[in-house]
Amino acid sequence: MIPAQNVKNASYVVLGVGRSGLSAAAALKAGGAKIWCLDDNINNLKKAESLGFICTVPDKINWDIIDVLLVSPGVPHHYPRPHVVVAEAIKNGVAIDNDIGLFFKSMGSADWPKYDAIPKIVSVTGSNGKSTTSALIHHILQCENRPSQLAGNIGKGVFDLEPLTDGETIILELSSYQTEVANSLTPDVAVFTNFTPDHLDRHGGIGGYFAAKKRLFVSGCPDRSVIGVDEFEGQLLAQELADHLHDDRIIRVSSSRRITNLGWTVFANKGFLSEYRKGKQVASFDLRKYSALQGSHNHQNVCAAYAAVRTLGVGPNSVKKALASFNGLSHRSQLVAEIGGVVFINDSKATNVDSAMKALKTFSQVRWICGGQQKEEDISRLNNVISNVKKAYIIGSDTTKFSSQISCELEICNTMERAVKAAFEDAIDGETILLAPAAASFDQYSSFEERGEDFVNEIKNLI
Repeated sequence: MIPAQNVKNASYVVLGVGRSGLSAAAALKAGGAKIWCLDDNINNLKKAESLGFICTVPDKINWDIIDVLLVSPGVPHHYPRPHVVVAEAIKNGVAIDNDIGLFFKSMGSADWPKYDAIPKIVSVTGSNGKSTTSALIHHILQCENRPSQLAGNIGKGVFDLEPLTDGETIILELSSYQTEVANSLTPDVAVFTNFTPDHLDRHGGIGGYFAAKKRLFVSGCPDRSVIGVDEFEGQLLAQELADHLHDDRIIRVSSSRRITNLGWTVFANKGFLSEYRKGKQVASFDLRKYSALQGSHNHQNVCAAYAAVRTLGVGPNSVKKALASFNGLSHRSQLVAEIGGVVFINDSKATNVDSAMKALKTFSQVRWICGGQQKEEDISRLNNVISNVKKAYIIGSDTTKFSSQISCELEICNTMERAVKAAFEDAIDGETILLAPAAASFDQYSSFEERGEDFVNEIKNLI
């Protein structure tokens, strides 16, 4: 555990004591802070009490003695309306932070002056591909025998990390929920994978969503910024951050076009990754041979991870070797099984239209399992990429909405069990059964992970 620093005798209210909240509370306690815990979930409060934390209710908080309200990512800060405790903190002028902000403020220790190389932090945000990009960076560094840890929105809470060692790199996957609140964001390298509409209700629209992502770059002033420029927002961000066209603090990344004239760039074109600096190619290799990293969306992830580790001094040949042993992440274009020539792919993490579109474009001859809790998106945009879809099998609470907007042959299945069975009954040798929901999972599952695991379990029942 990493103890919080500069918090001795400070008074904190921790709102939300799930995984990250409990971890932050423990770090605050270790740092000598006074803590009161709040949560709308009684089970979370019981667990906090069992660990020795003081739990209270909103009406009993004396805001006159509170220095900071520390909120967990799931707690609404602004929209659609602030949590009642957040609103009270704002009313009383109390500072608001989260575990990410506290973590950045706690960096540094008495041992650091003795290190040959100060630890570095690489932070990854964006709409899609954050987890794969973060995991790739971690994997490449591990293959280089460089000390590194992975945390944030993936893996463990930031304060559950082991104390940082000489030359270590911390890779943090950060969602918009985490970046929008953090008072301190000071990574050494910041990565912006891409941008598509998501979580619009939480951020008050697309402008608020972009602003939450942008904070990692404009508030923290990282030494290097890796920016995906396949969308306008990424292009805008890179343009705003760069002092001039050849500012190599900014590395532009693309999986849709060649970029050879803008300082330091990394792009994938026709299956090949290329790195350019000052108009000259310095590296290139074939991405098509890496089975766990197929599709333009994964090529984008590879380009972003490649650029990030290049800023840390990792050579191109080392990256190539590391990619060969990367097996991908569960629920992200995960190869689950092949039965009778039919391939099953679990992309449960495709919770929005854009991520589902990328998955659909990756595979041919598709039996598509989709649906769930529809977000504020135009589902009909998927019709642009379903020419290779033999049939859609719709699950979840919004089957009517999905079926009215999708223009291919479809079957309303409602449940994962029925969808998997129906798709397999229809499938022939050479086809792919793809779970790419294009929707949230909370109508039937607690998370996209649980949805993906259900898909995997139903496949096992076929064998």
